[in-house]
Amino acid sequence: MKKKCYECKLVNFPDAEVCSRCGGHLGPERAGRVRAGLPSFLRRFAVFLLVCAVSVAGFYFSLVMSARPLDLAQRKSVESAIGLLESKGFTNEVFLLRRLAVYRSEDNWLNASVEKENAFAATNFPFEIVTIYPDFFLYPADDVERAAILLHEAKHLEGADERAAYEFVWRSREKLGWTTESYRHSEILAQVRRQTRDAVPSLFVCDINPFGDCTERR
Repeated sequence: MKKKCYECKLVNFPDAEVCSRCGGHLGPERAGRVRAGLPSFLRRFAVFLLVCAVSVAGFYFSLVMSARPLDLAQRKSVESAIGLLESKGFTNEVFLLRRLAVYRSEDNWLNASVEKENAFAATNFPFEIVTIYPDFFLYPADDVERAAILLHEAKHLEGADERAAYEFVWRSREKLGWTTESYRHSEILAQVRRQTRDAVPSLFVCDINPFGDCTERR
């Protein structure tokens, strides 16, 4: 019967009381204590999970802290648009926008490192960080148009891609009250229509409707 050291794994002679390599105790009491602990691979896996959690948390806080939050007037404007979504029945999207999203008024370091077109807002998924750009407060005509922009970002908070987000907002226009009849002179509506047509061309193949829009009711 050989005695294996539970510290350095060296196999010692049967009558040895201490390990000849590391000096660790080889008695049954020590062996029992070692066996009672977590197996080696579980300890390593636990350390791996801890390192991953700390890394992800550090990355998240670096995104949040590298950009300024919304000021009071901006927060009120965003909350007003979310309140309108709530009144229209967009319950799930309101929960994400109100309870999970963290709002910032400028690009964090990650967004700033990526070239992008002019935008009203952007979302970092799965960190649920929504950046609201100055154009969001300047160009939309009212809360309905700002709500449409936030509805798009809410789909990104769910993990949806651009195509799915554009399609959802465009199909939800009547429910939102953002119709062609009411906003026929809106540049925001015209811009979103062009972007939606590029992202989801299958919605614009009905020649009998204006702009070929298959979601338009006659």
